[in-house]
Amino acid sequence: MRGVETRIQEIRHRIFREVARMAYHTEWPVDKRIEELPYKIIPGEVGNFRNNVFLERAIVGERLRLAMGLPYRSAANHAPLSEGIELADKAETYYTPPLINIIKFACHGCVEKRVYVTNGCQGCLAHPCSEVCPTGAVKIDKESGFSSINQEKCIKCGRCANVCAYNAIIVQTRPCAASCGMDAISSDENGKADIDYDKCVSCGQCLVNCPFGAISDKSQIFQTIRAIQSGDRVYAAIAPAFVGQFGPKVTPGKLRAAMKALGFADVFEVAIGADLCATQEAFDFLDEVPEKLPFMGTSCCPSWSLMAKKVFPDQAECISMALTPMTLTARLIKKQHPDGKVVFIGPCSAKKLEAMWTEVRSEVDFVLTFEEMAGIFDAKHIDIENLEEDPNGVNDASTDGRNFAVSGGVAKAVVGVIKSQYPEREVKVMNAEGLADCKKMMTIAKAGKYPGYLLEGMACPGGCVAGPGTMQNIKKSQGAVNQYAAKATHGIAIETESVKELDKLVK
Repeated sequence: MRGVETRIQEIRHRIFREVARMAYHTEWPVDKRIEELPYKIIPGEVGNFRNNVFLERAIVGERLRLAMGLPYRSAANHAPLSEGIELADKAETYYTPPLINIIKFACHGCVEKRVYVTNGCQGCLAHPCSEVCPTGAVKIDKESGFSSINQEKCIKCGRCANVCAYNAIIVQTRPCAASCGMDAISSDENGKADIDYDKCVSCGQCLVNCPFGAISDKSQIFQTIRAIQSGDRVYAAIAPAFVGQFGPKVTPGKLRAAMKALGFADVFEVAIGADLCATQEAFDFLDEVPEKLPFMGTSCCPSWSLMAKKVFPDQAECISMALTPMTLTARLIKKQHPDGKVVFIGPCSAKKLEAMWTEVRSEVDFVLTFEEMAGIFDAKHIDIENLEEDPNGVNDASTDGRNFAVSGGVAKAVVGVIKSQYPEREVKVMNAEGLADCKKMMTIAKAGKYPGYLLEGMACPGGCVAGPGTMQNIKKSQGAVNQYAAKATHGIAIETESVKELDKLVK
């Protein structure tokens, strides 16, 4: 749950901070330091989280490797943590699959699904639970009147839970699997969670919904810092969902000052890329729907677009081919600074997946989440809230571009551009949040029920502000983004200066 500082967030923050410190302290031998870190992060002889200090350190060790961008090893591997550590210190180290990893010995092995009676049962006279059960799995104890469920007969339909007046019967599902809209998570031979990578689209919802912190993605914290240290001019591209993520008093100007204190050459709002994306999609929509395509889906969320192409291959051409805001912003930066490197900083694990694609690799050099950046700021003891404002901290982006971060914002921006050019044109819109609902929307569109529509898909319920790399309460983030967006000097995407560069960027 974003906005709540749990033990999982605490341990993740420690790991990100220590990886950043390891990068900054170039006098430390990295192979030796990574072996020491589990003992620094989990000190003493008693575990803090699982009451098993050895298990905790083993889990921290694999988290450290993943945070360094290194492969995960199972408990069956006998090798030091520093195995392959030299791979983390290469100048052109990209994310390598799999991006999302389950640390099997951290997994609780939750039951995939079960229905059972709690001690909240009152032994009522009606017992509707027994009456509605289609298999006779619910039995009533004649002496106590309490219900029980024969698990061998139960088909997990949940009807008994629905009719219980006391809510004494509950349906439990494995949290990571329940949050996966791709049905990509099942159990392995040991009952541990397992990811089908042919289905997975790296949305990261399993990562934030696992209450045991057994799922982690890879990071480029170390590589980003080393690139800055090498003398490269490294530019930060900050996603529109950044507002409020680093504290309520952190303005764009203060964030820009903080990024420069870390050694970044400059900072750009990805909202300018959102303006470019909205404009490109608007003109594509006008050109193709409904004459060439029955409907068009937006392109900015890589998990949504990848899901649509995997599950609905016959409708793949209906997903916009427009470049994403991340890629367009990176191209704009490299057009102005040909020798520079670009770090996308945002809420999203799927952007790490997008950066692995061959056609994007040359544009985006590194991808970090807000949560990972917080670890870097902590490692350098930067108190962002008390920094002086950098007067050039705000880019010339539109209200609609900044609102890309909130569900419904992408479609609104595209429609805004269309209406500015053709006020009489009616554009019907449908949007979905979460991949399960996105699949339902595409199923309806495939059936011909959304003729001429613009479909907006977001893998994260709530939009980008709900991404797995965020730290703030989702509703609070939505409000903060809306408030900041309202301050933009332009209302719609096509009014901004950066849009003049669109033709040069998409060639």
